Amino acid sequence: MLIDERKNAILKLVNENGKATVQELMELFDASESTIRRDLTELDKKRLLVKVHGGALASSKEITKDISVSEREILNRDSKITIAQYAASLITDKDVVYLDAGTSTGYIIEYISASKAVFVTNAIAHARKLCNRGFEVYLPGGMVKMHTEALIGADTCEAIQKFHFTKGFFGSNGLTIQQGCTTPDVQEAKVKESAFAHCKESYILCDSSKFGVISSVTFADFTDCIILTDSNLSKIYQNYDNIKII
Repeated sequence: MLIDERKNAILKLVNENGKATVQELMELFDASESTIRRDLTELDKKRLLVKVHGGALASSKEITKDISVSEREILNRDSKITIAQYAASLITDKDVVYLDAGTSTGYIIEYISASKAVFVTNAIAHARKLCNRGFEVYLPGGMVKMHTEALIGADTCEAIQKFHFTKGFFGSNGLTIQQGCTTPDVQEAKVKESAFAHCKESYILCDSSKFGVISSVTFADFTDCIILTDSNLSKIYQNYDNIKII
């Protein structure tokens, strides 16, 4: 395949799916990591896509589909871990915490020092990790969405609404001033919205690549939460009081 043909094929894939990882592109085009990264850099310079750590976003930055947990773990991992470490430091022994499904929230678990905090989560993997660390954990009922390994549906929302959380930590597929916090799946959005409404303090863990991204369904307004993000944040967002740059 010629260089221009490969670049066009990469661009088509990213635009169709909203995102692509370097590993995915290496396997698909049988190309080295350096080749794929060079292609992404050139396409980014032309503003045809947005290069991020571990992959690329469509330049339109409209995400209508979820990507799998394994794919999301690769994207901006270092930033996610830094943000998660700070989030974990906010948890005290007196907290009843809602921990949303997602890779960013999942990184929190390893760094929690408060041994007596109580957790509710709709993520099966999060529940298992929290149990392994000896925490008191509640897992609501509902249907398992295997693509994101999350519990969703009316039963999940009903179970969550019985709690009053001191703190909630949420992931978001996209974040804009106008559309707020967004996610592709309406059922996951309803679960997030239900938990969000029952949190005294709500935190969104959102690396800078998620800003300006619009997904299908809004689950929270931009100013109704504390947003934890990284230092690569665009200047247009840096003057908001509810944004904490880690």
